[in-house]
Amino acid sequence: MPFLGQDWRSPGQSWVKTEEGWKKTTADDKNNNVSVQRLVINRELRNGAVCEELWKLKYFHREKWIYVHKGSTKERHGYCTLGEAFNRLDFCSAIKDTRRFNYVVRLLELIAKSQLPSLSGVAQKNYMNILERVVQKVLDDQQNVRPIKELLQTLYVSLCGLVQDMGKSVLVGNINIWVHRMENILQWQQQLDNIQINRPTNTGMTLTDLPVSLQLNIMHRLSDGRDLVSLGQVCPELGTLTEDRLLWKKLCQYHFTDRQIRKRLMVSDKGHLEWKKMYFKLSRCYPHREQYSDTLHFCTHCHILFWKDINHPCTANNPESCTMSLSPQDFINLFKF
Repeated sequence: MPFLGQDWRSPGQSWVKTEEGWKKTTADDKNNNVSVQRLVINRELRNGAVCEELWKLKYFHREKWIYVHKGSTKERHGYCTLGEAFNRLDFCSAIKDTRRFNYVVRLLELIAKSQLPSLSGVAQKNYMNILERVVQKVLDDQQNVRPIKELLQTLYVSLCGLVQDMGKSVLVGNINIWVHRMENILQWQQQLDNIQINRPTNTGMTLTDLPVSLQLNIMHRLSDGRDLVSLGQVCPELGTLTEDRLLWKKLCQYHFTDRQIRKRLMVSDKGHLEWKKMYFKLSRCYPHREQYSDTLHFCTHCHILFWKDINHPCTANNPESCTMSLSPQDFINLFKF
């Protein structure tokens, strides 16, 4: 196995990981590569081109899986941190995948609430770059507007408190950089507020043209009560369907336990349970159930973190028995020592 650092027996040479495997490079090769990069950047600057994307590229990594080590050994020095995992995993491609988008957004929200100061300077910059791509994807697709607006608001509130403590080494970098990033967040919020959903040009069958049973079947697949309320505001017919008591009952039973529901019972004058009012009351008291199409997985045998559909070269006899799915909160807890 090649050395992870510089080989002391061959001064001036080091091992570099490429797509074809590990290769040995010399100091001359490094200098040539740096010179070529400088020439490209200088040429772009002379042409007046924007080089911001050039600098961002080195902060986006595409590793399919990473080894999570929590202590030093003879083979490995140090340990894997949350910032290192956030840098090395392929979150850039994950936000383009519909199955992983909500998972990454929830992870960004949890980091914004309490874990942002624990990230390194590179990881904090990578966080903002990924967030920018998330916002741009929402603006282009005109989908998932509400969760991104909530994410930006959470991040802005957190940064307002962290910037005041800049002298305590809470955030890495100059305060002017973070003020500029906060201005970008406000600009993104304004763009999301001004977004206008384009009407489809297709004049074919619409939701209201379907039978009532199919319309209710579609509504039962919505997991957020706010989406139901928005759907009911489209037309009076849909508004009547969204008031269905069974619809809100199943929504309450999906997100909350029986014990939580019993503590927040609301009965109407006619003796019926007000499931719609109970749902929003429960939402203010308890967190919603989280469910994702694709999540990060962790192999307890190999100590490797990977995406579900990518898998990893496991050495266990029964890989499935030592693999567990990680929620966004589990991912963060994995790096708490």
